[in-house]
Amino acid sequence: MELPALATVDQLGAWMQREPDELPTGATLVLDIASRIVRSEARQSFTRGTSSAVLHPDGGWVVLPQRPVVSVSEVRAGGQLVPPNRWQLVRDRVRLLDGDQPVTVTFTHGYTSVPGDVLGLVLTVAARVLNNPADLRQESAGSVSVTYSAETIGARLAPADRDLLARYRRRVAVVPLL
Repeated sequence: MELPALATVDQLGAWMQREPDELPTGATLVLDIASRIVRSEARQSFTRGTSSAVLHPDGGWVVLPQRPVVSVSEVRAGGQLVPPNRWQLVRDRVRLLDGDQPVTVTFTHGYTSVPGDVLGLVLTVAARVLNNPADLRQESAGSVSVTYSAETIGARLAPADRDLLARYRRRVAVVPLL
């Protein structure tokens, strides 16, 4: 399923202090790609949606992969519906009262509106591409010279951008086997 861009052309126009019709025709494509890059790094969709995930309990708990979790509509184990009184939603985890076999959890997740820092990042990445579409490092015209920093070249995330998205990424602990 194709997810919508995390920002609109109108928002991009406002961000770049231009009228939306002044933006290049590829602005929608750039927003789509910037949104994919941000979602990929954060490993979150951000938009409200319903998903199903096959999860393997650890000590009777499963961690749902998308946040924030709004609700759980069903839990299945071995293809059978697990009654609601046999599981409990606690923030972004489901506590199973029976067994440790894999379960399929169908749940609603995401934000009602894109968080401001994520929106700002998508708009910044898109603006970088639109302001420097040829990925120039430096350009000169007469006595005027412009030099772009490495972070502003291409549709990629700078280390500071990755740090911003780290708070949305699911943290996983790795425990060595004895």
